[in-house]
Amino acid sequence: MPELEKIVERPLITITNLIWSFNKETHRVQLLLVKRKDEPFADRWALPETLLLLRENESADQAAVRLIKEKIGLDLPETSTEQLATFTSPHRTPGERALALTYMTYLPAMPNLRPGYEASDVAWFAFENFGHKYELFSADKDLTFELAENSHALAFDHDEIIAVAIQRIRNKLDYQPSILQILGPEFTLREAREVYAPFFQTTVDEIDNSNFRKTHGSLFTELGVQKNYHKSGRPPKLYCLKETQSNILWRKANNKQG
Repeated sequence: MPELEKIVERPLITITNLIWSFNKETHRVQLLLVKRKDEPFADRWALPETLLLLRENESADQAAVRLIKEKIGLDLPETSTEQLATFTSPHRTPGERALALTYMTYLPAMPNLRPGYEASDVAWFAFENFGHKYELFSADKDLTFELAENSHALAFDHDEIIAVAIQRIRNKLDYQPSILQILGPEFTLREAREVYAPFFQTTVDEIDNSNFRKTHGSLFTELGVQKNYHKSGRPPKLYCLKETQSNILWRKANNKQG
């Protein structure tokens, strides 16, 4: 008789959040990582996560927003996150079985960070690509994590989660570029190209501005020109995503940080 599989009646359910932003000084997409304080994977860097079942009346969406407040101290409405996928591999965590409901959040500014619950450190990492691999780099921490196929640079299966997120964002760049919300309520076409570049595994200068306007201009609404422009030449035009509701949401989020 074949051996019966062990049944896990109540696996843990975690909420994992990929929090994206944009550094307008370095012109790089950013992803937030935390350094874990406790086992498993103590002292390893990971995506921020929390347990769903800590509060019996809390939904997954509410837990994703709570996670942001606990990890970086920022209050956001529940509508500020979008679901990514559910990860259920039996070997994704050591010890007790745990499923991960994953979310993505797009922050229009990089707030000051402080380590929250179960984290000894927290930092923004620049998201870059080098053709055959992606990297997360923190100049402040002097740390680089290479993300490639079957890499295990981060704790748990967080390399795989990031890979799925990258593919999701890339697949939507031509028709629903939600990732551009990290630029705030208005942006230039060059800034949009700076966001697109690492996901397309290219450089911003290799994305022709005129062609980009033709192929993706229908996704944006023109707002006027950039004010207080002190460089030579014409000031660049400003745009916003056509999803007006999202732009209003992030304008409110920006005001909360001020």
